[in-house]
Amino acid sequence: MKITKINHIGIAVTSIDEALKIYTDVLGLKVQSMEVVPEQKVRTAIIPVGESKIELLESTDPEGTIAKFIEKQGEGIHHMALEVDDVQAALGVLTGKGMALIDQKPRKGVENTQIAFLHPKGTRRVLLELVES
Repeated sequence: MKITKINHIGIAVTSIDEALKIYTDVLGLKVQSMEVVPEQKVRTAIIPVGESKIELLESTDPEGTIAKFIEKQGEGIHHMALEVDDVQAALGVLTGKGMALIDQKPRKGVENTQIAFLHPKGTRRVLLELVES
């Protein structure tokens, strides 16, 4: 398993449109893409920053993961995504090392990626996402 970079930082927001005012109008960053991922009940905005990205996450369902996160924790950093060359192989390595996983196999992420989440109970309460571009 090779981790190549921090792919993105995911930030949970109640409104992407409101949050974008800070990132675009104030900070001068540009939105690369916006996408709805129905399976995850989320709308996203991808904002490149150097070799990494900021991913704004807005729930499309009051029962969705992001809505529940905001309800408990408020808006803010939701997860950090690490880019790997092969998500499936990385999951095998991590399982062999006893790491608790949320996803046992890769699933579809934004921008045609394959993703998988590690369980925060095994990562010192940090939600880590593996991303294969």
